[in-house]
Amino acid sequence: MFFYFESTYRKKTCVVLFCVALFFSRPNDSFSIQTSPVIVTSAVSSRRDVVELGDADFDYLATEHETMLVKFYAPWCGHCKKLAPEFEKAAKKLKGIVKLAKVDCTANSETCGRFGVTGYPTLKIFRYGKDSASYDGPRTADGIYEVMRRQTGPDSVHLKSKEDLQAFVNNYDASIVGVFPSSEGSRLPEFLKAAGLLRDQFRFAHITDLQVADDHNVDSECVLLFRPPRLASAFEDSVVVFKDYLTISSLRRFLRDHLYGLCPHMTLENRDRLRVRDLLTAYYDLDYQHNVRGSNYWRNRVMKVASKYAGRSLMFSVANKKDFLMELEEDYDLGTSDAGDMPFVTIRTKLGQKYVMREEFTRDGQSLERFLEDYFAGRLKQYIKSEPIPEKNSAAVKVVVAESFNEIVNDPDKDVLIQFYSPSCPHCKKLEPIYRELAETLYSDPHTVIAKMNAVDNDIPLGYDVQGYPTIYLAPAGRKDNPIRYQGPRELKEFLNFLKRESSHKLMSSGSRDEL
Repeated sequence: MFFYFESTYRKKTCVVLFCVALFFSRPNDSFSIQTSPVIVTSAVSSRRDVVELGDADFDYLATEHETMLVKFYAPWCGHCKKLAPEFEKAAKKLKGIVKLAKVDCTANSETCGRFGVTGYPTLKIFRYGKDSASYDGPRTADGIYEVMRRQTGPDSVHLKSKEDLQAFVNNYDASIVGVFPSSEGSRLPEFLKAAGLLRDQFRFAHITDLQVADDHNVDSECVLLFRPPRLASAFEDSVVVFKDYLTISSLRRFLRDHLYGLCPHMTLENRDRLRVRDLLTAYYDLDYQHNVRGSNYWRNRVMKVASKYAGRSLMFSVANKKDFLMELEEDYDLGTSDAGDMPFVTIRTKLGQKYVMREEFTRDGQSLERFLEDYFAGRLKQYIKSEPIPEKNSAAVKVVVAESFNEIVNDPDKDVLIQFYSPSCPHCKKLEPIYRELAETLYSDPHTVIAKMNAVDNDIPLGYDVQGYPTIYLAPAGRKDNPIRYQGPRELKEFLNFLKRESSHKLMSSGSRDEL
């Protein structure tokens, strides 16, 4: 017979098995117990890829690692739960390169307070135990891997020969190379400082001999931006030269304006940076790892049209349809069979307005040009994902859909409390009777509307940040551009107090014209 014990010391688990032999002389006789030698094994539970740190050992263990990404989290946090599996996958991919760790702030408040953690999850990069920088990159496993892989080694690689330069820029990503006449170059320290601040986004290198870069017609101090070789095109230069006075701010602006070029490759990792502008995207079977030529076939056709509209406040991009399949289905109601082998084309403005090219993408680019002419002329109908407007809407809680949002919620004379919910959310179901009672209490108030909208099947308007359910906002009369988020207890009395305090009109209860 075996007994099993588990012992934990400094986060390492050992399993101890005791083999116990029972000896009997006769049935009903007394028995004796004899234990065999102890067997200890550490193979039963392998060490986790994400190390857990706390108040007692953070300083001791963090200083052992040149570079470490630390996730500060709370077990109850929904965003933390969503990040957890991606963080674990990234840790496996980065094993032996960068260590990933986590700190539970509900149990280790001293450490979290010391590093200024006020929200969850917070990610920070540490170097030998010192807080080096906030992590502001993507939160997918691949995105974390790419960002943290660039955090190893020097901020900027010193290139000493033309061969070094060629090897460095022959990369999947763009490369930024500072060119200086010597190691005493006047702006070299500023360039190295910029590299330290921006290394999580870009690849940096520097040259201290002008001859190393003379193939690029360089005769003085400058910065060279090398676009990825896979995106080389006849429609734009592969190398862009920056010769202005070098500061961190001026280099940032240069990279912002020139890094992506005429038509970048949008990925899950860089989409948020691209979508700060109005953006047209062509989605198709793009695969730069295995089929560069095929991937550039449609991109070149987009670029040919894009070159005619340069400077028109619209950015162009291409993307792998498979990477964005869920987004295309949910945001644009486009399925894999809708366009066959042809690209989907959409426009998403920085304000969240969406447009879809319904005509098939022709190989001569004429259909894309017609789409753009209609867009710039204001002739396109905005795509809005919406449930049908209900035929009857006489209940105390008014049902809002995307198509009726402006009419009901943005009524300039009404104070409207709007709940964004999910049909499958248990918290929303629990709130339902309280929310209905609130609506019935205020049913006769001519200036107040209590409403709800299914946020899963309807587009959420700009100005409403909905990350979980239920999310509740008040759109006050006369102040529709500044909705007020409700963050109090979900009780009738608290809702009424909130509305009394924030509404533009005095509240009136149902069945009475008296003010509440």
